[in-house]
Formats: sequence, C-alpha cells, structure tokens
Amino acid sequence: METRRARTAIFERIRQHQKRGPGPTPDEQSAVQRYLAEHPRGPQPDIGGDLRIRFRAAAERMSSTVDEVAHRADAPAALARYLADKGLAREAVVWPALADLDWAGAGIRAEARRPRRDESQGADPVGITGCFCALAETGTLVLLSGPQEHASTHLLPDTHVALVPASRIVATMEDAFALMRTERGGVEAMMPRAVNMVSGPSRTGDIEQTIVLGAHGPFRVHLIVLGDE
Repeated sequence: METRRARTAIFERIRQHQKRGPGPTPDEQSAVQRYLAEHPRGPQPDIGGDLRIRFRAAAERMSSTVDEVAHRADAPAALARYLADKGLAREAVVWPALADLDWAGAGIRAEARRPRRDESQGADPVGITGCFCALAETGTLVLLSGPQEHASTHLLPDTHVALVPASRIVATMEDAFALMRTERGGVEAMMPRAVNMVSGPSRTGDIEQTIVLGAHGPFRVHLIVLGDE
C-alpha cells in the first residue's frame, strides 16, 4: 500500500505541473480506451489446440519441469513428491496468498513471509508462488507483485515452484497484457509495482557461450498445473 500511495503522489505532482486535476477525468480515460481500440495488435502466431498442452511443451523446452493435479488442494502432495524425488529439504517460503493450503499435512514446513536474503541467516531453499497467468506460446509465467505476492519469493530461493491454474493459461503475451488491463487496470486498481515474466530457470551464456543455470536466480523452476475445479 505504501508503494501505491507513493505512486499516486508522483502522478498527482506530474498532473499539477501539467495544470491538470489530481486524477484522470472520464474524458481522459475514454481517450486511452479509444487509443487502445484503434491500435490493433501486430502479427501473432496461431496458438491453436489445447493451451494447457502447448504451455507444458513450451515450459519443458525452457528447462522447467511440469506436474499436473486435478485440484488446488492436491498441490502440497505433488510438491512433496517433487522434493523427495530431487532430494531436497521439505522447507519453503510461500506467498501469504497460498498459506491456506495444507502444506504441513504433506510434510512441508512452509512459512508465509518474504524470503531471507542473508545467507548467514539461512537462505530459503524453496519459494512457492502462484501466478497472474501463463503464456502457452513460450511456457512463461506472468507474476504481478503485491502485498500477498512477494516478488522476491520467485527470485531468491534456488528452487522456484509455481502453481498455475489451467484456466489462467492464455495464448500470447498480448493476451496477458489485455487481461491485466481488464482485471488490474483503471484508476482504482492500477497496475502493480512490478510485472515479472519467468521462462524457466535463470541462465547465462556469457562464458564461452556455455549455458549455465542459476546464474541470477533459481536453479530449478517446477510448475504444478491445477486442473479446473
């Protein structure tokens, strides 16, 4: 909320110097909508077929691993299986928005807080997030920051696990931004402080053009696709 108030104050100062009122008028908002309507999207690939299947294939090409469960409540058990298979500790930091799931019942000690940044205090090995939506074209997660969706949760831990509702898989990036404008746009909601797009584990090819995973973020990205309930 502090970020939102600061952003509002900045916009108000800009508008004041432009000799405008403190907030956008209905006419100004209508002008924005007309601009968007009159500027159609550019050429896009034909993302046909089942978006869930296309998303999984694209995500796996980007070195993510993918599991699927029927219901949201099945996610903790699926994560427990993944951690056991990888020999990873069953400890994680989770978005507060996902704290209601029965992580303890699956044998996972999940704490709803921001990740620890200091290695001397014990860095969190696993970060569990949801996502705003996901892109079938590229296997990409779209994450919006917020009070219950800390951006650091998918950036700091070595392993990032994301819960992806199948109903939130869209075809292209253009569809994702259209969804943001519909659900998070406008004067009251406003766009979030940060929009992050994650396509598999962090990587670099700077050294001798050899791909190295985990260069600037997680070594692993594991996606649990949730069936429509």
